[in-house]
Amino acid sequence: MKQLLANRVKTLTPSTTLAITAKAKELKEQGIDVIGLGAGEPDFNTPQNILIAAKESMDAGYTKYTPAGGLPALKKAIIDKLARDNSLTYKANEIIVGVGAKHVLYTLFQVILNEGDEVIIPIPYWVSYPEQVKLAGGVPVYVEGTQEQSYKITPQQLRDAITEKTKAVIINSPSNPSGMIYTKEELAELAKVAEEKDILIVSDEIYEKLVYNGIEHYSIAQISDAIKARTIVVNGVAKSHSMTGWRIGYAAGDAAIIKAMTDLASHSTSNSTTTAQYATIEAYNGSQETVEKMRQAFESRLEVIFPKIAAIPGVKVLKPQGAFYLLPDVSETAAKTGYLSVDDFASALLTEANVAVIPGSGFGSPATIRLSYATSLELLEEAVRRIEAFVKAKWQD
Repeated sequence: MKQLLANRVKTLTPSTTLAITAKAKELKEQGIDVIGLGAGEPDFNTPQNILIAAKESMDAGYTKYTPAGGLPALKKAIIDKLARDNSLTYKANEIIVGVGAKHVLYTLFQVILNEGDEVIIPIPYWVSYPEQVKLAGGVPVYVEGTQEQSYKITPQQLRDAITEKTKAVIINSPSNPSGMIYTKEELAELAKVAEEKDILIVSDEIYEKLVYNGIEHYSIAQISDAIKARTIVVNGVAKSHSMTGWRIGYAAGDAAIIKAMTDLASHSTSNSTTTAQYATIEAYNGSQETVEKMRQAFESRLEVIFPKIAAIPGVKVLKPQGAFYLLPDVSETAAKTGYLSVDDFASALLTEANVAVIPGSGFGSPATIRLSYATSLELLEEAVRRIEAFVKAKWQD
């Protein structure tokens, strides 16, 4: 029989987050009291005003195809949002609505990358960046932002990584998995390098609304008109409005790139779900009060659990500035508790302490684990208690 699978999928690494979530679910179904700290989604329901708008759109018969690039009214809502929140001006032909920010990124890489083109991906990275680049025939080039650098890369690191094959650099701020945020000044310096070397900037801003302690999110596209012209901003309502399952994301950028993405979407997904598009119009045009309440809830949880995580023996952790993740370095903890790797340590946490965390190896950071605080404070505190008890019971001086 001829080869069944295309070569492009043979090197794919399964999603670490989905694998851990599936294992935790399996244990729960066996009656085991597992606390999951792997969630990449808010634990709140979608705000009521958005649910009502979705239902009203269905009742009104808005259940048919839309343009592949999104409803004109939704594009306008996105344009208004970008102007209001980010002081960025776009036209309708510079916006595409896609099936979640993940698929928007996938589509973007498909249209900008040729075989062998390089994309610079800072470590730690979101698990899907490298796989999406590879699926488009590109080559991921990794640059490590160490914990000492607050998990951010420097302009010199970026400059050193750029070759004649470099097509783009990905900037994810606030970051999944570290929760760290690039300042306006840091972004300006990275932007200078991108402009000097004539490369594109892919700015993933999906956690934009989840920022804490008075820190502000700043889009690299705001630096200058020249930088905006080479930046593709990717965002959506999944995290900000607790709409992960609605699958609505968007890209804003160069009209030629957006047209190519729209053309590709017309042959792959067609339009994003019509009802979800109408829901998103309300998400951006309606009250943002619930969005702020959710942000405050995440910030409150962070303030409670951060010092508790930091106090666990061997743990080295930075306080995140955004998103809803902690990324502690637990390499010493793993070694002192008898495990050869952090992956083994994370596996033991699940099977012995009944706490599901994501090994940092999936994010290019094998000394770390990712813990999500997108769950109730009661469960978070119990999870931390279990982790601490597990570590102290196995600690070897």
